[in-house]
Amino acid sequence: MEKDQADYPAHAAPVRLAFRVSYLGSRFYGSQMQAAYRTVEGEFIAACQRMSLFSDWRKAGFLSAGRTDRGVHACGQVIAFSTEAAERARTVINTQLPPDLWCSGYARVPAEFHPRYDAKSRTYRYYFSIRPWDPAAMDRAAQQFLGSHNFTNFARVKDKNPYRNILSAQVGEEEGFVYFEVKAESFLWHQVRCMAAALFLVGEQEADERSIASLLEADAVRPLQPAHAEGLILWDTDCGITWTPVTHEGQSGGFIDHLVRHHALMEKVCRVLKTREL
Repeated sequence: MEKDQADYPAHAAPVRLAFRVSYLGSRFYGSQMQAAYRTVEGEFIAACQRMSLFSDWRKAGFLSAGRTDRGVHACGQVIAFSTEAAERARTVINTQLPPDLWCSGYARVPAEFHPRYDAKSRTYRYYFSIRPWDPAAMDRAAQQFLGSHNFTNFARVKDKNPYRNILSAQVGEEEGFVYFEVKAESFLWHQVRCMAAALFLVGEQEADERSIASLLEADAVRPLQPAHAEGLILWDTDCGITWTPVTHEGQSGGFIDHLVRHHALMEKVCRVLKTREL
C-alpha cells in the first residue's frame, strides 16, 4: 500500500546516501531520465518521491554514475541523493521500486559525493548469445585493448575525446557462455558493444587477431556495428565505497525467478518445435 507524504514524520539534517543498483534493462528505455519513456532514473526518482525522501530530485542532488542504453543491464550502477529520511531510504526503498530494479547495497557518503566524477573505474561484462568458435583467440586479441588508445573506430565519439585508458580486458567462459569483461576509467557511447563485436569476428575466424590493433591505429573509418544490447551488463562501478547489503529478495527476487522459469519453458518449447516430426 502506497503512503502519502503526510504519513511520514519530518526528519533532521539531510544525509547523503549512495546505493549500488541492479536492473534488468529489457523494459527500460535506458537509464537516463526521459519524460516520455520508462527509464531507470525515472522509476527510482518516482519511488523516492512516493516515500517522501525528497520532493525535488535536483535539490536532493540525485545523480547516477553513468548512463546505460536501452536494453543494457546492471548489477553495479551507483545512484546517490541526499535525504532527511536516511533510515527509511535504506530499509524501504526496495519495496517501492519496480521488480526489475533494486538496490543491493548502500553507504553513507560525504555531502559532496558525485558518483560519476568520484568513480575510479567502471567494469562491463558482455555475454555472447552464440558461442564463438575460438574464445582463446578472442582473449589474446583482447589484450591489444590494454592501455590508452584512440577508440574512434570502436564507438560513437561525436564531440568527445576519443582516447580511453583500458585497465584490464579478458575473455572467459561461465556456465556455457563466453563473455568479454573490460575495465576502464571511462567509456564512450557504444564502445564496449563495438569492442565485443570486433572480438566476436576474431572468435568466428572472420578477422585476424591483429585486426584489433589495426583498427586502433587506423584513421577514422565507419565505426563497427555494436553487438546487441541485451548481452551487456554494467558489472561494477568503483567509487571506493564499502557497501552494506540491502535486502532485495521480495518482489525483485520473485520476478527474476519467474523470468528464469519462463525462459526455461520457452527453451523447452523451441526444442520441441525444432525436433518434432510430422
